[in-house]
Amino acid sequence: MRQLALFFGTYLTTVCFLSTSPLLAKTPSIPVPSDAPLELDLLTNPKNSANTANTINQQQLTVPSLWWIKETSENKLLDNWITYPATNNQTARVDVVVNQQIWSLLDYLERYDFVNRLGSVVRNHGYNVRVFNYQQERLATYTCNLNVNPALCRIEINSQGKFGLGRSF
Repeated sequence: MRQLALFFGTYLTTVCFLSTSPLLAKTPSIPVPSDAPLELDLLTNPKNSANTANTINQQQLTVPSLWWIKETSENKLLDNWITYPATNNQTARVDVVVNQQIWSLLDYLERYDFVNRLGSVVRNHGYNVRVFNYQQERLATYTCNLNVNPALCRIEINSQGKFGLGRSF
């Protein structure tokens, strides 16, 4: 009985220490993905601040450039994208539109790999990613806290109409 009491005393001391530890109190968090609606009309009528796969800049490379990913994506999965610059209340993001037929053929790991490769590219330019189909259903997200080095990121894959099996790294 005494060993049990000693164990619980040690456990409670450890829990209290960890919950008040300055290291844990300063652990940065990963923001939630933007809940702004996908603006599909920007694909045909882009505004000055948004870029798409059809936007061509004569003076310089459009950042982030997703052309290489589009050309190398398996079975033409990546169809189009819209970039949104950061605003006072929104982090910069890229909304990617994928071919739903191809997306539905991918298993979880193939989807995760696609989102991870895409997110790694745009993260280096200060963007987060949301993946949609043309029915404006959010299929996946790649969201980072870009204010820390290295960036803290989370991938979430929508499975059966709900988000699950997310992974932070």
